[in-house]
Amino acid sequence: MKIFILEDEVVLAISVQEFLEDLGYEVVYKTNSQDAFDTIYNNAFDLLLLDVKVGGEQNGFELLSLLRQYNIATPAIFITSLNDIENLTQGYACGCCDYIRKPFDLAELKLRVEQVIKLHCFSSSKDIIELAFNYKFDTKNMQLTLDKTVISLSKTETKLLELLIKQRGSVVTYEMFWEEVWGEWIEPTNIRVQVGNLRKKLKYDFIKNIRGVGYKIDI
Repeated sequence: MKIFILEDEVVLAISVQEFLEDLGYEVVYKTNSQDAFDTIYNNAFDLLLLDVKVGGEQNGFELLSLLRQYNIATPAIFITSLNDIENLTQGYACGCCDYIRKPFDLAELKLRVEQVIKLHCFSSSKDIIELAFNYKFDTKNMQLTLDKTVISLSKTETKLLELLIKQRGSVVTYEMFWEEVWGEWIEPTNIRVQVGNLRKKLKYDFIKNIRGVGYKIDI
């Protein structure tokens, strides 16, 4: 998953970038709205984290409004010290999904990011996601197929695969697995067993083991 950050406080931007990269996300940041627009327009991102008071031709509100005019529907979270109802109203009117008020805890940022991605990842994509080796995943029926043949998966295996597909291109850590699939702490050994059972059902294995960290599916 690829996240874009617009933040003119360089120290904060780097701190957030490193934190999100440690979670397995690919992160790009810019410090002014013009560079931000050019980068977002020319690249695909899964989430935008936008400060409001930034340098450039637009502030964060105006930037998101402009992006929406260009039919860029990437979900966005505003990160800002502005907290009155008028600013909240303006932000949501521009098309944001959520607000994070400065100063904030990185643990809060993690939760907000995961929630927005969970809600919007599949809703903004095609019903059928094409994977390696001609596999396809039906996001409506939650079915994996190979050459039109449905591969029978357990409920847990389907949830594991769903998370890997949502995060495709990024590493899914063991922590992400137990949080998203089980909702409680699970031994990494148990997670490896469950992923192993899933991989045994794949004629062509497209799930990569990132030793000591987790698993990933390439885009």
